Amino acid sequence: MTTVLTPASPLTAADRCDRCGAQAYLRVVLASGGELLFCAHHGRKFEPELKKIAVEIQDESGRLTSTTATATDDER
Repeated sequence: MTTVLTPASPLTAADRCDRCGAQAYLRVVLASGGELLFCAHHGRKFEPELKKIAVEIQDESGRLTSTTATATDDER
């Protein structure tokens, strides 16, 4: 999936998947200026179709596998 290296604004917990309502980790910007938000699951599921219509794709799904700086060693 094509990703954007310099997103306009990071996705937050308030951004929800347009398909299921889960937290969004992908923002798909359309040529019309609109955008679609997807959770990582639906982003992967619709990847072939999204690549056809997207001007750019902001993929923050890597945050799902990272640990926070405040996590203790036994939490990692």
